[in-house]
Amino acid sequence: MNVARRPDELEPARRAVAIGTFDGVHVGHRRVLDAALSAGLRPAVVTFDPHPRSVFGNHVEMLTTLERRLELLGELGFADVLVVPFDADLAALSPEQFADSVLRAAGAEVIAAGDGFRFGRGRSGDLDLLARLGFDVRRVPLVGNASSSHIRALLAAGEVAKAAQVLGRPPEVEGTVVTGDRRGAGLGFPTANLDLPRGLLVPALGIYAGAALGRRAAISIGTNPHYGGTERRVEAHLLDFDGDLYGQRLVVELWERLRDEAAFTSEQELVDAIAEDVRRTRAAVRPA
Repeated sequence: MNVARRPDELEPARRAVAIGTFDGVHVGHRRVLDAALSAGLRPAVVTFDPHPRSVFGNHVEMLTTLERRLELLGELGFADVLVVPFDADLAALSPEQFADSVLRAAGAEVIAAGDGFRFGRGRSGDLDLLARLGFDVRRVPLVGNASSSHIRALLAAGEVAKAAQVLGRPPEVEGTVVTGDRRGAGLGFPTANLDLPRGLLVPALGIYAGAALGRRAAISIGTNPHYGGTERRVEAHLLDFDGDLYGQRLVVELWERLRDEAAFTSEQELVDAIAEDVRRTRAAVRPA
């Protein structure tokens, strides 16, 4: 998949373009993306980074990093992705200027987007305008509660299984493995400690069953209250894994929230609780 930052970085082609931020690439997004994939032209995505709302001072916790978003789009079979840097200059373009300088310049003939898609200065452009400008518009109805904001609310409540239904896959956290306190190794349960990208949503604190690197994993999202911690950390114990992950990017699926984090009366009680977390992780079912 070719990833470009400017339309002139794309080779000339007649394209069917799915347009949107596509944070999370959830089931609602998939309908828009499928409409472009099935249009019969070279399939492409036009997406934005950073999130448009963040440019106007609204903090947005992202469901996926740009890197992960691109991986998911590539897995769907898109030939090209144009990542448009969203800034004040882009936001100031009229809808017609945006259509000419981005969409036509990228070779777009077919445009697939959600029914409520708006663009251009003051969000004054819509799909009807694109149709009047001569594009073949594939209008995709919104899908119930399939929205990134709804998924954010579910994850903030720790409802990872419900979030998976809307995403069409398990929710994820990702980061670079860094050195931690090494307490897990001393207890017999070594963990990969993740340094998460700034702005990435972190689900509710607690202990989760999930997976990473094709292995089941027991995951802690919390402050380690047993040791009096205050800093939020994400740690994953990969079951039956023996290796060095330091410095590697790790994508961790969350399948099931097992329990709240807790402080215990003894270290043995902590070890017993982790062992039970591991047992339940082995029995957990990946949400469809």
